[in-house]
Amino acid sequence: MLKRLSRFVLGEPLPAQLPERVRQAIARQQCQAEILISWVQIGLVAFFGAVYAVSPKTAAVTTDTPVLWALGIYFLFSTTRLMLAYRHAMPGWLLMGSVVVDISLLMILIWSFHIQYGQPPSFYLKVPTMLYVFIFISMRALRFEPSYILLSGAAAAVGWLVLVLYAIFAVPGNPMITMNFVKYLTSNSILVGAEVDKIMVIILVTLLIALAVTRARRLMVRSVADAIAAHDLSRFVAPEIADRITSADRDIQPGDSEVGVATIMFTDIEGFSTISERIGPKNLVRALNDYFSAMNEIIRRYGGVISQFQGDAMLISFNTVRTNEKHALNAVRTAIDIQKACTAMTFGDGVVFKTRCGINTGEVIFGAIGGAGRLLFTVHGDQVNVAARLEPLNKEYGTYVMASERTVEEAGDDFGFVKVGEVTVRGRAAPTVVYAIRP
Repeated sequence: MLKRLSRFVLGEPLPAQLPERVRQAIARQQCQAEILISWVQIGLVAFFGAVYAVSPKTAAVTTDTPVLWALGIYFLFSTTRLMLAYRHAMPGWLLMGSVVVDISLLMILIWSFHIQYGQPPSFYLKVPTMLYVFIFISMRALRFEPSYILLSGAAAAVGWLVLVLYAIFAVPGNPMITMNFVKYLTSNSILVGAEVDKIMVIILVTLLIALAVTRARRLMVRSVADAIAAHDLSRFVAPEIADRITSADRDIQPGDSEVGVATIMFTDIEGFSTISERIGPKNLVRALNDYFSAMNEIIRRYGGVISQFQGDAMLISFNTVRTNEKHALNAVRTAIDIQKACTAMTFGDGVVFKTRCGINTGEVIFGAIGGAGRLLFTVHGDQVNVAARLEPLNKEYGTYVMASERTVEEAGDDFGFVKVGEVTVRGRAAPTVVYAIRP
């Protein structure tokens, strides 16, 4: 029952131990919040100073005036606080002290009004400057940490209580206390109930803001964790796929897919098994990481998306997740640049990889494939199978780039394609006209 009530009031609880990266992200947000709070404080002291400068006074202003001392001290404190905030050197005790100083200096400023205007202490209980306590309380919400809001509200309630008690007992016999509401509003009389009401409002506003910030903080922490997780997961899938998933209006379901004309390319490293046996696992991993990094840069340059890694092989699509009007042309350019990179570069500790490419253009289906518990965003269809079959055909013809007739037609005649002939691709009854770029 209590857990349900807590969830209803405060929101879903957070894990007992947050990952270090999440804590660091929240800490960065809090540092930025403290910088903003410091600037707000400096703005407030500038505003107070301007108001004080133009306000009428009943006596000559001297350097002993409490208002000037309060504003001067607060300005120095806020400036020092701002410098520490920029240096990210704000320990907890300093933050708590800052809260108390904020409220204390505001209360001193309010208390000084009866001296400034030559009135009894009850005079300052009616000044509108009291409303500034809500600015100082709500300012702490920028940090998304309710404890500082509660401390600020408690300091404000206690501070106002001290001012009320001072106004009551400063004059012997308490002649200023009244039960007449009209007299209270039209004179310097004190209505105890009205002052209690102000304190209650301070407490209630503090509790409501703290509650709202508690709920918002829990949501913020989960959002930060989700954002970090999404960033990490985007390294396992193409950024375009991650963007589509995160920007979807509803949860991605199995079968959520689209049909369209695209160009598909399969790549495979020639003699990979022999290479992996020769160089050992550690060097192999380094070489593959270097290889995939270089290939990914080329693929993204031409608008391609790596839909799958299959060992040393890649399934690359053009004009699926990302619109690519010249998808056939860009796929061929990608294949050619892959050949150039493999010729010019070595990977890992001097490993040479040669890459075979098979390219086909046609109608495919792309989207979420799988079950409710495990989905894969990929491409399927007969044209995908053709591309997969074209890649190993390079072995038979001694080539490294092989493409279907439709791909060549849409890409243009600028690449030196040579017609190989009609080949019955494994898995299909009808022959396929294929072209290759001779090495």
